[in-house]
Amino acid sequence: MRDGPAVPGAAREIRLGRAGTIARIAPDGYSAHGWVLELGGAEQSHVDLADPRTLRHEYLRRIAAVLDTLGRPHRPLDVLHLGAGALTLPRYVQVTRPGSRQVVIEIERELPGFVIDRLPLPAGTDLQVVIGDAREELAAMPGVLVDLMVLDVFTGEETPEHLACRDFYAEAIGHLAPGGALLVNIGDDAGLRFFAREAQALEEAAAAAGVGGAWTLAEEHLLEQRLAGNLVLGAGDGLAGPEAPQRRAAWLAAGPHPAGVLDPDGTAHLVHRIQGG
Repeated sequence: MRDGPAVPGAAREIRLGRAGTIARIAPDGYSAHGWVLELGGAEQSHVDLADPRTLRHEYLRRIAAVLDTLGRPHRPLDVLHLGAGALTLPRYVQVTRPGSRQVVIEIERELPGFVIDRLPLPAGTDLQVVIGDAREELAAMPGVLVDLMVLDVFTGEETPEHLACRDFYAEAIGHLAPGGALLVNIGDDAGLRFFAREAQALEEAAAAAGVGGAWTLAEEHLLEQRLAGNLVLGAGDGLAGPEAPQRRAAWLAAGPHPAGVLDPDGTAHLVHRIQGG
């Protein structure tokens, strides 16, 4: 981790070697300490340097709601992030769970250093950056177990098939410590067919591993009307057991509102409806 001043007022940008797109960091335009990371001209991440607990993207707030219920409150966690962005979630983990050990796997070699240089991480952040393909690098970590794994690389039907499949979910679940959880951000178009496919794959992987899943967190109307947007899928022992109803209530209360939370039965029912059953 490098400490230092925040990025100055002028926007900074680099070209990413793998995708060939421009990564740009600029003020968010509506807050004193907020910055956005744009990839190819589209906003990808938001960071509040003054308070990393501020999460502007709704799906990240839902992920944070689940994170907040894992393990003992405020105790450090071992967290693996598949996909870096502006490292918004690692910042949140550090300020809410100080002492957590974190690893991020990112395929774009230039991106993590660019972000950390211009948007320094909170003091004390223990973050290891690994450059490479998420599945390949995960396979190179035999025996490594984490309390939370977050997969945030999906872009709907353009997602690489070797990540959007039951076998990869099974491999990811195999790296969860007892009481751990896998969370997957799914961005989808209206109709939610990609989501349905991924939810079914995750459920099958979870069932084969004997762990709980698949839960779904999203905006309530999105679920009811199958609108375009982001949904969070979850699986793992940390989401199951007798405390599941209390966790579900906490996730609903945390929002953003109107919040929708589907347990594994509810997720399976939604998938059945989407697939025309």
